[in-house]
Amino acid sequence: MMSLSRSLTIERPGSHRLTEGPLPEPGPGEVRVRVAAAGICMSDREVYDGHRDPAYVRYPVVPGHEWSGTVDAVGEGVDPVLTGRRTVAEGFRACGRCERCRYGETSLCTAGYDETGFTRPGAFADHLLVPARLLHLLADDADLRAAALLEPAAVISAAVRAGAPEPGERIAVVGAGTLGLLAVQLLAAVSPAELTVIDPRQGRAAPALDFGAGEVRTPKESEEVRGRYDLVVETAGAPSTAADACLLARRGGRVVLTGMFTPGAVGIDPVHLSLSQLTVRSVFGAPSAAWSYAVRAFTAGLLDPAPLITHEFPLERFGEAVALVGSGDPETGKVLLRP
Repeated sequence: MMSLSRSLTIERPGSHRLTEGPLPEPGPGEVRVRVAAAGICMSDREVYDGHRDPAYVRYPVVPGHEWSGTVDAVGEGVDPVLTGRRTVAEGFRACGRCERCRYGETSLCTAGYDETGFTRPGAFADHLLVPARLLHLLADDADLRAAALLEPAAVISAAVRAGAPEPGERIAVVGAGTLGLLAVQLLAAVSPAELTVIDPRQGRAAPALDFGAGEVRTPKESEEVRGRYDLVVETAGAPSTAADACLLARRGGRVVLTGMFTPGAVGIDPVHLSLSQLTVRSVFGAPSAAWSYAVRAFTAGLLDPAPLITHEFPLERFGEAVALVGSGDPETGKVLLRP
């Protein structure tokens, strides 16, 4: 009897279908992964609503760039010892040959944008094919439910690495969504003198404090501490948060912008920037080194994404699941699909 595998396809904005077909077979250099869990993020909601930049999506598409699973088959040229291993994998299909890739900046590959779940079939499916070279293997007893959040953890790891936090520094995190709360965990491990989270939602205070923040302030309350922080990590991508993050930094401080901004966002004041001698960095996705950093932190127990998960749905209930993402419900954290 032929083995079958299901996949959730967005045919075009607003239209999706769940289909069943033959089990995909890995080609040379590929592995097949049995998906354990896949997270839904705002980028997936944008794909579904048709709001993602056309250069960064290719319809029809099987979404799913945040995922974890177990290797259950390998293609030609791949070591069979990988079979049965728990794993995650990088989403960017970087070429590995261009100047940026050779420099280690795989998220800036100049060969053209190509990413699992946006231009290639993703993990809203029973099975997924990925190049074996992109795998990051997990411990044999790893919590695959929590590991589905290692993709956003890798993105925020890129931000933390860019910010180069040091023990005893004063650090602020702008935004207490998934990225912000993961940032708090990673930054708390550096032993800062202060770790402040800025978010307008009162309900985000408790998890931020549980993860290691010393205090949570609203944007209005944060005006009292402008110019205080050695490092500010912005994670929200709201219209004013890039400018706000720069105002929070001390003269000579560092700011890392991680949120995905949309047209109309408030610009950074160049006068303030020059007079304050700030170092401002932005992050797009996660290079290989950031993935390794996130997986090491997860394996060492410094990073625990599991408390961020609030909802889990089977593939058949994708419509309900995607409606929760970006709904504004304060009780909604990370939403998972469980094939």
